[in-house]
Amino acid sequence: AITANGMVMPCDAVLFQGNCVVNESMLTGESIPVTKTSLPSSGEEAARLYNMEEHKRHTLFCGTHVIQTRYYAGELVKAVVVRTGFSTEKGQLVRSILYPKPTDFKLYRDAYLFLLCLVGVAGVGFIYTIVLSIMSKVPAKTIIIESLDIITITVPPALPAAMTAGIVYAQRRLKRAGIFCISPQRINMCGQLNLVCFDKTGTLTEDGLDLWGIQRTKDGSFSPPESDVAAERLVNTTFVACMATCHSLTKIDGELSGDPLDLKMFIATGWILEEPTEEETALHNLLMPTVVRPPKHSMAEANQNQQLDIQSCEIGIVRQFPFSSALQRMSVVVRRLGEKHMEAILKGAPEVVAGICKPDTVPQSFSETLESYTRQGFRVIALAHRQLESKLSWHKVQNLSRDLMETNMDFLGLIIMQNKIKPETAGVLCELQQANIRTLMVTGDNMLTAISVARDCGMVRPHEKVIIADAAPPKDSHPASITWRYTDIPQTVCTPSQLDTFSCFVLTVSLLQSAEVTVEEGAHHFAVSGKAFAVITEHFPQLLQKLTLRATVFARMAPDQKTQLVEILQGIDYIVGMCGDGANDCGALKRAHSGISLSELEASVASPFTSSTSNISCVPNLIREGRAALITSFCVFKFMALYSIIQYISVILLYWVKTVLIFILPYLFFLCC
Repeated sequence: AITANGMVMPCDAVLFQGNCVVNESMLTGESIPVTKTSLPSSGEEAARLYNMEEHKRHTLFCGTHVIQTRYYAGELVKAVVVRTGFSTEKGQLVRSILYPKPTDFKLYRDAYLFLLCLVGVAGVGFIYTIVLSIMSKVPAKTIIIESLDIITITVPPALPAAMTAGIVYAQRRLKRAGIFCISPQRINMCGQLNLVCFDKTGTLTEDGLDLWGIQRTKDGSFSPPESDVAAERLVNTTFVACMATCHSLTKIDGELSGDPLDLKMFIATGWILEEPTEEETALHNLLMPTVVRPPKHSMAEANQNQQLDIQSCEIGIVRQFPFSSALQRMSVVVRRLGEKHMEAILKGAPEVVAGICKPDTVPQSFSETLESYTRQGFRVIALAHRQLESKLSWHKVQNLSRDLMETNMDFLGLIIMQNKIKPETAGVLCELQQANIRTLMVTGDNMLTAISVARDCGMVRPHEKVIIADAAPPKDSHPASITWRYTDIPQTVCTPSQLDTFSCFVLTVSLLQSAEVTVEEGAHHFAVSGKAFAVITEHFPQLLQKLTLRATVFARMAPDQKTQLVEILQGIDYIVGMCGDGANDCGALKRAHSGISLSELEASVASPFTSSTSNISCVPNLIREGRAALITSFCVFKFMALYSIIQYISVILLYWVKTVLIFILPYLFFLCC
């Protein structure tokens, strides 16, 4: 059982009763608390076997801090232990620190080969010394000492320690700069980085999003945009009610806490969130819902104009389906006070939400409107809603599957959020480009928003064109196809037969477009969506490496796809760095040669490097220190190798002229120095 006043989890466990608010910063570096819900007890999801990745939102991980619990009267929040010790998520991270994956680094490979050659040379000197000493009738004890001395002279035992000197000092300087390292050997690898992948939100752009406005729908078409969400005339609208309820916010020590996007949306509505006390939960013998309502002065003003029933504005959040990166959406089931039926509310990526809604409720200008906002760099979220059957009881809703609930929705409109670029971003990217270090954006956000941000921060220059690569999987008798189009030119569909070579592809793009465009080397960039990446990986593997060589923007990428992209880039001989906020980038951060997590928490062990500063200015600093450490290691290696060879030749010549080496201690002194 999980204690009511919180605890640090000693194992991995899956919730099967009650809800928890958990701080997972120790694992992910993400300081925002997340809500964990219990496993569904019925429906299609309940029939599937438990899987750690699929059911992550129901799993409490070892080392994470349970801040708050929501439970039934007379019953504790219960969880089943699934993993302990080194098998847990924390245990695997600790193991990766204790036994890091061997770094395949050219300097180290060459150093081992050179040492192997020195061993061969030492073997020759060893035999030579023995033969020469026997011929000179030297005592056996002296022969053994002098022969072994040749080996220690030729293969310097102090070489590994000497090569780590540069790393040690670089690590100290990095710590003073606010960059913490758990894998010192990777510092040298930072000196050879020639490609850096960046997450967008929280890395290139600010964490916080400002609400720019909303655009509701009416009778299947968009209404004009509105900026004041808290206006009196909007108090009792379904749209604002959905904004105030579709979130995973909770109160911790009297303060609202949760996802920054959810927090901004809720604050913009001006509504109030109230959570039930332990006494209320015990009195009703149920898990009491969180209640949201408008402020009293807004309801009073609205009453004067609309005869609004104050009670009807109070809405209880009966059940939450947390945000899923794979599904790109979240949803809640709510009930208005005094109403018999419940309602389902959905929030997520506009393309995903529109696909779930009834076609007649989605405006015909949906694509054009969405594109107009995303081109300007806005982050757009869609809302949908539907009324559930009145026969659904509270208990039935708790067992309702997500797939059954998130279907046949009514499209409500768009929420437009403004995400500003961090002041340091453009300067750092320009500095990296001047150093001939390639930069990529790998994000889960909308494609056109990502392209707009890439242009604004200088990753794509104003005169350079962007070609969007989209792909469709095989359907019925139609084979898989790829759609290539410029961001401002109609699309062109290419079949597999047209894509035998990359040069053919470039020719296809330039000739088949409606406008006369020439595609020049270095004057264009590719942008790939997560869906297209999956299709190309499976059906067009011959294009994958060539495309990643020229692509700059990867949008709508799932966490596992980010990791896969890093592996592909490493496969084509890139030394890859990954910079992210540590939330959805953990796999890629750990897989890259140099993973840099931007987090306020030094304790994050999700990546080899963790920066206490929340911007990408740490990347050039890390590369500089890496290059300094690499040069130091290389120079020390050359000095030690040359010193050993010179000393080896000197000793062999002395043995040849039969000079007796009386004092061996000076050799040991030289080696220690």
